[in-house]
Amino acid sequence: MEKRYQLSNSEFPLSLRPSLPASPAHTVLNDVFGYEQFRGPQQAIVEHVIAGSDALVLMPTGGGKSLCYQVPAIVRQQQGRGVTIVVSPLIALMHDQVGALHEAGVSAAFLNSTLSFDEAQDVELRLQTGDITLLYAAPERLNTPRFLGLLDSLYQGGHLSLFAIDEAHCVSQWGHDFRPEYRALSVLHERYAGVPRIALTATADDLTRADIIERLQLEDARLFISSFDRPNIRYRIEEKKDATTQLLRFIEREHAGEAGVVYCQSRKRVEELAATLSDAGHTALPYHAGLDTKVRQKNQDRFLREEGIVMVATIAFGMGIDKPDVRFVAHVDMPKNIEGYYQETGRAGRDGLNADAWMAYGLNDVVNQRRMIDESPAGEEFKQALRGKLDALLALAEATDCRRVRLLAYFGEASTPCGNCDNCISPPAVWDGTDAARKLLSTIYRVQQASGLTFGTGHIMDIVRGKDTEKVQQFGHDKLSTFGVGKDYSEAQLRGVLRQLLATGAVGLHKVMLESGHSFDTLGLTAGSRAVLKGEVPVQLRESVSSPPAKRSRKGSAPPAAAANLGPDAQVRFINLKAWRAEVAREHNLPAYVIFHDATLAAIAERNPATLEDLQGISGMGAKKLEAYGTEVLRICGQ
Repeated sequence: MEKRYQLSNSEFPLSLRPSLPASPAHTVLNDVFGYEQFRGPQQAIVEHVIAGSDALVLMPTGGGKSLCYQVPAIVRQQQGRGVTIVVSPLIALMHDQVGALHEAGVSAAFLNSTLSFDEAQDVELRLQTGDITLLYAAPERLNTPRFLGLLDSLYQGGHLSLFAIDEAHCVSQWGHDFRPEYRALSVLHERYAGVPRIALTATADDLTRADIIERLQLEDARLFISSFDRPNIRYRIEEKKDATTQLLRFIEREHAGEAGVVYCQSRKRVEELAATLSDAGHTALPYHAGLDTKVRQKNQDRFLREEGIVMVATIAFGMGIDKPDVRFVAHVDMPKNIEGYYQETGRAGRDGLNADAWMAYGLNDVVNQRRMIDESPAGEEFKQALRGKLDALLALAEATDCRRVRLLAYFGEASTPCGNCDNCISPPAVWDGTDAARKLLSTIYRVQQASGLTFGTGHIMDIVRGKDTEKVQQFGHDKLSTFGVGKDYSEAQLRGVLRQLLATGAVGLHKVMLESGHSFDTLGLTAGSRAVLKGEVPVQLRESVSSPPAKRSRKGSAPPAAAANLGPDAQVRFINLKAWRAEVAREHNLPAYVIFHDATLAAIAERNPATLEDLQGISGMGAKKLEAYGTEVLRICGQ
């Protein structure tokens, strides 16, 4: 039977936190990572894994998943249990996490294609001599005979401590980042009995969760579910009119000069939008799977290491990105499902400071997503599940109530209106689109009856609105009884109605092939049309509105979010500390946040330390970092 623990993700002020007994885990947390207390469910997870038990952890992006296996890895090695193997899907993530562990004084390494033969041999030798606490490897490498031979040797000698499977949703066909290589990870349980496993992911609905448990053979693992709520993220969704103009307005008014990610569906759109943003004065870079590998890596490195970069990308970018100061994530095209949307928006505000999740969506998004599902070679059961996931995302987009309540409910979490999403701040007006829906469906029916043909969205709306176009006259559709019956409705209103009819399956898409080889989509009735035509199913829609006005910001005029509440002198210290940190990061070839997060620099600047003792207790200032950087930090603060 599944052992399930629902855990709060809240934090308490220091004055209200209960005193905790000293433990090896707390000692590591404080001395190595520089944190006084675990957050939310971290302590329960860490203690469970240290004890040698399996766990499946669902924790939102930015919730501190890495510590859930890094702390047990260190403690278990101190207990003489050997090395922890971390299965990680991305080379860039391995590099940065190993670099961060080195900065904290932890012996860590990775095995991937960036290493030369001699470098890989050196890592293998260190692994066999017990010199490594955590080893990162991709799932593809883990299943090679050579790597399995290494693991066999460690296992036989009693030096294999723990397996950590990051981004575990990749194992599931229902997940949004399915990677077949993850399926072979069942070998860990079958071949290395008794070695505990911890699988971690930020997003998994019930279907994906069950698949993870089955595929990784985690039936006896405890399931730890922390709150999916990211209260610092403001969710905003608006109807797509001119997505490029809307995006430019959003960035220029609210996030000029700040780091962000913009997601697009196609590679071509990525290139075009990156160029447009650059022409408008923003530092924007493209990222998609079609770019040269070196260019793609260079762009990702710049995004991680420089400030104020906007990455315009397909979903090929982002999994495992640890950059804490991403102030916004924007979607100019609707994702496939809520899991993907939640995972992608979760890359904003990992530092806990205010961030925005902005999306523009329209009728074409719904049409394109439905078409991709319908044309896929998958079985009907799988297609039906994908349609259900798309419908849930569309319901979130069309919602007139709290976005956060809807989003959390999808993951089975009850909540109350947040007061921070667009619908809570400016409740939209609602109108009854049932009459318009019946008129659209009647027109689709009569057009097909009259000519035996199906037509696209634009032509159907022209008939309903009574537009006497050349095409309408050519087919005699101006003679239909429904010609002009919806002339009181705007095009935007009818498009909104069609979005819902398509999403609920009351209207179907049909592909028509032309002699030229091109194709286009037409509209047709379905079994679901009848209930709407009879008025048995109401169609409620939000009024079409523009994005709300926002205070315009000037590039460089506002301090970083972490330093917003500092006084003038502390602001100067913060700026000097950031400049020093950038130099250190370049020397170490690491992102600046791996050295110290902005929040740590802000705490140092506010405290204005005069001695090394003054630096102790600052969050993020572990023993190794205090030893390595303490004197320099004091020098910078004293300038």
